[in-house]
Amino acid sequence: MATSESSQTDPLLLLRQSIAAGSACIPTTTTDATSASSVDLSLAKATYLQFSSPSQISVPLSTPTRFISSDKPVDLRSIYFAWLNRNTAIPDYNGAAQSLNSELASAGGAGGEVQNLAFVERLDLITWLEGASEESEHIRPLKEDTSAAAASAQVAAGLKGGIALVSSGKPGTGKTIDPRLQEIYNGERKMGDRNSVLRGIKPTDFSHVRKLAAPFNARKAAQAAAAAAATATTLPHNPKAPSGRRPDPIIMLSPSASSLLRMSNVKSFLETGIYVPPDSGSMPSASNALLNTSRLIPSVDPVRPVKFVVVDTPERFKPEYWNRVVAVFTTGQAWQFKSYKWQHPQDLFKNTLGIYVGWRGDQLPETVKGWGRGVMPVQVDKWNPGQGNAGRWRDREVVEGIWKAIEENMRSKGWRKESGPVGS
Repeated sequence: MATSESSQTDPLLLLRQSIAAGSACIPTTTTDATSASSVDLSLAKATYLQFSSPSQISVPLSTPTRFISSDKPVDLRSIYFAWLNRNTAIPDYNGAAQSLNSELASAGGAGGEVQNLAFVERLDLITWLEGASEESEHIRPLKEDTSAAAASAQVAAGLKGGIALVSSGKPGTGKTIDPRLQEIYNGERKMGDRNSVLRGIKPTDFSHVRKLAAPFNARKAAQAAAAAAATATTLPHNPKAPSGRRPDPIIMLSPSASSLLRMSNVKSFLETGIYVPPDSGSMPSASNALLNTSRLIPSVDPVRPVKFVVVDTPERFKPEYWNRVVAVFTTGQAWQFKSYKWQHPQDLFKNTLGIYVGWRGDQLPETVKGWGRGVMPVQVDKWNPGQGNAGRWRDREVVEGIWKAIEENMRSKGWRKESGPVGS
């Protein structure tokens, strides 16, 4: 079945609008969900997904969508499954996908299989569905958007339609409006999106402009690197900066239960500068497999905060993701690195920044000492339940030191406003 390219029936837009409106999406076995017998909340047996907002419509769950993974469209069943499991940890998400595929293939199942999305793809999809982002590198534009952009480009170039004299509307005067001006009036738009405003030879593909600009970007990057080397001899020379969208840097946590920083409290610690134990009642449960946190990194982008992705496992990492890792929090236990690209701590901390967070006054573990200057040790005051947040005034200094070290590491790796690390 071909992907629907109309905004009225596009499954991705329908799902996003339903989420925004808070209306339920109902898996059904027929196109009509008014009958209780046709409603099946199991994705293993359902063949349609019925939307009630902005209009009531049923779309086959096997419909390919505009979301592209591994150069292939992802079907609606896989998209809806990823949304339902948006807060599920990566191992649980993979296990649920395997279980659903077994049910789909069994007797009475709807057939087919759900596609596992990489954690970065799933994050990108969920962010777009929730309305937190208006664009996604994995979602193709609608055909009607590209058609509108092409028509606008023709009008702007004076290639669309003929030019005819237009009367001013006053009888007997014989005055006419300048035809070129009238043609411009005809091409005026009250509203526009990124496809209609950015007009060019190709409505949505600006790769030809990127190729033309590549020599200028390379020369500018080389000049900036030379200037940086003159002021900071520790920074490596950056002969070229990769073009395109800057990827999100990644921060790795230790999955150890003894770690002072876990998925439940790391976001609060890095953003507010106050340490609260992960098992504290005020902290949320650590059910998320990944988190987002933002921080202004002046040497990378002095205006817009940089978005960081925080994970505690490299499961489903693509090889290129390791170039985006800017910090690894560790408890000094080497088993943490068994599934890493660099399994030996000495090799790992030659390629990225290591951070050890311990209690103030405790001895630094011998393993961390043996890993050398690649690991930055920091200490926070021991938690006093009776004192609460009132006595945590030194935590902010620790957090600022951590962010400063991360910024130095990113700058040395070549992170820039419009590009990721050199070699990524």
